[in-house]
Amino acid sequence: MASRTERFKTAAVKAARTARKWAQTAAREADRLLQEAQKRAKTDERQRRIKAALRRTGKVLKAAGRAAIVAGVAAGIASARAENRKLRKKRR
Repeated sequence: MASRTERFKTAAVKAARTARKWAQTAAREADRLLQEAQKRAKTDERQRRIKAALRRTGKVLKAAGRAAIVAGVAAGIASARAENRKLRKKRR
């Protein structure tokens, strides 16, 4: 059976992957919204502002996905260190 640390790491990585998947989905939706907005935009200036806003949204969502992965890995590492500390105290 997997140790507590391994289970925790697996759960953290799975959560990070899920977060990344949803961030990518949100970015795709932002791209679709951008295409629709381009069709409806009447003026060049308005179209540029809409495009810039949607690009920023996409970047934020992609960054959120990356941050979720980093957080999951960091949580796994922290858990492994905490478990190692517990084992050392029990040996003494």
